[in-house]
Amino acid sequence: MASPTDTSSSRSVFLGVDVGTGSARAGLFDEEGKLLGSSSSPIQIWKDGAFVEQSSTDIWLAVCAAVKAACSKAKVAPTEVKSLGFAATCSLVAVDSDSSPVSVSLTGDSRRNVIVWMDHRAVDQAERINKSKSPVLEYCGGGVSPEMQPPKLLWVKENLQESWLIVFRWMDLSDWLSYRATGDDTRSLCTTVCKWTYLGHAHMQYVNDKDSRDMEACGWDDEFWEEIGLGDLLEGHHAKIGRSVAFPGHPMGSGLTPAAAKELGLVPGIPVGTSLIDAHAGGVGVIESVPPSEAEEYDKEAICNRMVLVCGTSTCHMAVSRSKLFIPGIWGPFWSAMVPEYWLTEGGQSATGALLDHIIENHAGSILLANRAASQKISVFELLNKLLETIMIEKNQSFLGALTEDLHVLPDFHGNRSPIADPKSKGVIYGLTLDTSDEQLALLYLATVQGIAYGTRHIVEHSNAHGHQINTLLACGGLSKNPIFIQEHADIIGCPIILPRESESVLLGAAILGAVATKKYSSLREAMKALNAAGQVIHPSNDPKVKKYHEAKYRIFRGLYEQQLSNRSTMAQALA
Repeated sequence: MASPTDTSSSRSVFLGVDVGTGSARAGLFDEEGKLLGSSSSPIQIWKDGAFVEQSSTDIWLAVCAAVKAACSKAKVAPTEVKSLGFAATCSLVAVDSDSSPVSVSLTGDSRRNVIVWMDHRAVDQAERINKSKSPVLEYCGGGVSPEMQPPKLLWVKENLQESWLIVFRWMDLSDWLSYRATGDDTRSLCTTVCKWTYLGHAHMQYVNDKDSRDMEACGWDDEFWEEIGLGDLLEGHHAKIGRSVAFPGHPMGSGLTPAAAKELGLVPGIPVGTSLIDAHAGGVGVIESVPPSEAEEYDKEAICNRMVLVCGTSTCHMAVSRSKLFIPGIWGPFWSAMVPEYWLTEGGQSATGALLDHIIENHAGSILLANRAASQKISVFELLNKLLETIMIEKNQSFLGALTEDLHVLPDFHGNRSPIADPKSKGVIYGLTLDTSDEQLALLYLATVQGIAYGTRHIVEHSNAHGHQINTLLACGGLSKNPIFIQEHADIIGCPIILPRESESVLLGAAILGAVATKKYSSLREAMKALNAAGQVIHPSNDPKVKKYHEAKYRIFRGLYEQQLSNRSTMAQALA
């Protein structure tokens, strides 16, 4: 078998793995960043109210299945795969000193050793941590979310004492995947900074030391962990939560271990790059996907005028800046958490794809609609989009958006992550009738898409009011493949939206991490420029009527939350 450094094999292929909420996916890319083939394998998930759990054993089996299937589909030989990079949801993995799973479940089921990112069991713990007013909280929008790791860790300590004592390593899922592949316990600056309150800028002075592969973890704030009641995690130089960290794309250990190589069907020793959270990998996979233009050549900082929307189950809004910007309700500023040496700020909407599914699946006509879509061999979204075009013609409307003048949606069905940072916010649908037809569902779907877009507009305006200068959006993820979703966003926000040439941006971002680890590129930024490419550009409508209409709907959208606050205090007084 050829060694990983053997260049006799005809081509270099970079492998990216993305573990999402429902599946593990693998994608193979050539040196132009073109997708050669991909495959996915489902992951088991246990949901019970606020509790959402998975199994790392099951996840690894799904990763192995996806990698083998992708190689076979793309007709790529193991010797052609030159590197590997991982991206994953920011779920929390618990393992013991033998790296075996430790249960994080009230059921005691030892398979369930992963608290999934969207799990909301630790709302109370998050509120208590935020009362500490620790300085580290300034770097996560002023407070931790129940989706971050400190509240979840505190929940386990308070509720599962036995598991708490056995756990030897607490890891973000993408860090666990690179650890499982290489045996190297180095953590990523992306996961630790974004989800664990690690202060990445503690490493600023070492940035030019190119050999600092994995750096001694100097960014933990010990006082914070002591104060919130998790001082026991400081033992052994923070061994349980990370003694060393590295920039995304740094080579891990001695590359892929023989055991992991056998399970994945790859060559031992190939470089594995330090990983990223999936949304951040999406950012790395698209943020340089801009059409080549004269101006770009001269403007090194044009990257700071872009915001990446990673739109899947939820949506993340990523923007980078040279200086640190503190923005209330927006996570960050996170130093080097996505693009090394840039500060990242990260807005988000907790339910977008999940909300559209919820709206459609809970409608009386959803089963018939799904059957109709299946018989036409199209998705439910494509069917609804066609239906909306028909309604627009029938109602003689000059533009699609105008169909929802009587229907307004506040999309906070899973709270508001940004910019209001109110996990207690609720969704609102204004304008319901007894109509249960497909047409009514199509309008409700459109109003929900618009509600999501108004939420993004709120995030963009809020970011620009606090120092960003965003004028271009780049979109990737499942929802970006929906033309109505993208056009409504462009019209509502008033910015052009660039779609990348490759639709699998998260997989490409993960593959770029491995490519950087091979040392073929001098930096992550260089690899992004080489492997990102622009596809279609969607421009906002230049019809003044469209602008005027959305201005009015946006005012109503903002009012729905204001009214909710007023109602909340009315009820609190009534119950006081």
